Amino acid sequence: MPTHHKGSAEEVRALSTFIKLVRGTNSLYGALLPPLQKEFGLTDSQFGVLETLYHLGPLAQGQICQKILKSGSNVTTVVDNLERDGLVRRVRDDDDRRVQVVHLTERGRELIARAFPAHAHRITSAMSALSAAEQTELGKLCGKLGKAVAG
Repeated sequence: MPTHHKGSAEEVRALSTFIKLVRGTNSLYGALLPPLQKEFGLTDSQFGVLETLYHLGPLAQGQICQKILKSGSNVTTVVDNLERDGLVRRVRDDDDRRVQVVHLTERGRELIARAFPAHAHRITSAMSALSAAEQTELGKLCGKLGKAVAG
């Protein structure tokens, strides 16, 4: 669905592209996120934190924010809930006591080890609507856009 805005050709093109990007992203989230909640009891942010720690190892909360592109207050709440559920633990950094490093617990590692392959399979299935070349091109375009708007 294109924009109904009657601006310049540049505005109409940009707005129409933006609408398609957002709709496509929302459709993907609509297909991918409910199974995380239903099968594993995880929100997208909780999954993001666990997946980041699973693949990168223990990280300071600020580093997690940068990796999953969420605000500090959001990550604090997510880590609070994951810690409450016994999936992560916080450890004060020996060099800088202001920093809390988040570690997966064994329970958290077991959960993400089950959840990640199922999620990756669903993503692969959803992305199969595009050819390999189209997926590569979309990745390049999204990366270029992300870098441009980030500064």
